[in-house]
Amino acid sequence: MKYLKRNIAIVCGGDSSEHDVSLRSAQGLFSFFDKERYNVYIVDVKGVDWQVELPGGTTTPIDRNDFSFVEDGKAKLFDYAYITIHGTPGENGLLQGYFDLIRLPYSTSGVLVEAMTFDKFVLNQYLRSFGVSVADSLLIRKGYEQIVSDDEIEERIGMPCFVKPAADGSSFGVSKVKNKDQLAPAIRKAMMESPEVMVEQFLPGTEITQGIYKTKHKTVLLPITEVVTSNEFFDYDAKYNGQVDEITPARISDEVAERVGKITSHIYDILHCNGIIRIDYIISPEGKISMLEVNTTPGMTATSFIPQQVRAAGLDMKDVLTDIVENQF
Repeated sequence: MKYLKRNIAIVCGGDSSEHDVSLRSAQGLFSFFDKERYNVYIVDVKGVDWQVELPGGTTTPIDRNDFSFVEDGKAKLFDYAYITIHGTPGENGLLQGYFDLIRLPYSTSGVLVEAMTFDKFVLNQYLRSFGVSVADSLLIRKGYEQIVSDDEIEERIGMPCFVKPAADGSSFGVSKVKNKDQLAPAIRKAMMESPEVMVEQFLPGTEITQGIYKTKHKTVLLPITEVVTSNEFFDYDAKYNGQVDEITPARISDEVAERVGKITSHIYDILHCNGIIRIDYIISPEGKISMLEVNTTPGMTATSFIPQQVRAAGLDMKDVLTDIVENQF
């Protein structure tokens, strides 16, 4: 008996500075999905303007009451939403809450996990309580910049340090600060992206990233990628304009790779994650592994980390996406 094809929405766009990057991830996902098994549509969400792309190249609005749309005169509902928004509302729990209310399964973790992983400062404090090593950091809120002086920041966090938006999914607004005179302009820059700014200790070492997903039946730890850039750090140009070397598998020992994998799996379980995530780390010259960030909607273009790691593992993105979708049913 022929099974009915599920309708899959690849939900992209969003309201952050990485709207266009999200559209590229959506195109990547569209190319990866098994079209024999699924009817796949791209849904561009921007503000309250939600549009679904139809096969002929036209668009039609989404009815936000039930996330339905009209095609060929017939109302259609989605069976599943694959969220690939980098930033609000798809990476901070807002969209997840909406999908929970209308009972639509989706690819990411739930509301609390998304809200927490979106706020880098909150996440670090939470995971630190489980024994995960993270960089020391402090939080500065808009309107309260004078509570902590530049001298206090330098004494506690040290120089150089990173100043970044605390609650934002983008690569914008991040600065590497080398002396305290650069703190104020770096904080102002970060506050253009988020009203909360994190000042974070600089950790020297090798930067790596690892993808993982779990289903009811298996854990899939992907090969680790080493991130090498001549830029000051892994900034927007390094991430999206090719100013980086991404080496998969990473040039680290089997023993270190095994330790990283255990931490990655542990963090996935601590957070009760769903779907595929990517975790960034720094390995110190002494071999200490510190978590930098948990990315719950990782980039999905053909050259993004996750597709690279899937290929290096000898897997097919089509099968990986099918695993993730079918795990919800």
